[in-house]
Amino acid sequence: MNELGQIRIDKWLWAARFFKTRGLAADAVNGGKVHVNGQRCKPGKDVKIGDLVTVTKDQYTWEVQVTDLNQQRRPAQEAAGLYHEDATSAEKRRQQIELRKQQQAQQHPSEREHKPNKKQRRQIHRFKQDSL
Repeated sequence: MNELGQIRIDKWLWAARFFKTRGLAADAVNGGKVHVNGQRCKPGKDVKIGDLVTVTKDQYTWEVQVTDLNQQRRPAQEAAGLYHEDATSAEKRRQQIELRKQQQAQQHPSEREHKPNKKQRRQIHRFKQDSL
């Protein structure tokens, strides 16, 4: 796809659909959430076919090997062809997802994160008004 044989990491992450925008991909790279061949990198780092990319997002980790390069964002099925994920990485992530689901199921419904309903919002507004 790419004649040069390399592409910026932030652009590749965006094209591979790990992040919705290049800005989010660049922020993740700058934040140390992305490693190329075990090394922390900058958004301008070029990746090439065969590089090992580790992406940490939302408490989950992907360890993928770059198999193709594309400068345009394509449908999800085509984007999945840009990388190959190791079976151990996929299994580890599935276990993390299951563990998180179990932990959420064990929480009492009142402890789960939820939006306040209309009555609760009014109480919050009244409380804030009274404290001023």
